[in-house]
Amino acid sequence: MLAVGDWVKFALDGALGVVLDVRDDRCQVMWEDYFVSWEKRELLLKLEQDKEEKLGW
Repeated sequence: MLAVGDWVKFALDGALGVVLDVRDDRCQVMWEDYFVSWEKRELLLKLEQDKEEKLGW
């Protein structure tokens, strides 16, 4: 389950982002280039906390 503030990786291209909002089957994500979009949950992979620390976020 994804929640606001979770760091995610987009399954199709590997882009990284943070979840801003969650509604039904979609999440609003701000990507590393500051672009914001709504994506289907099944295309988002939640990053584990230790991975976030390694990335310096």
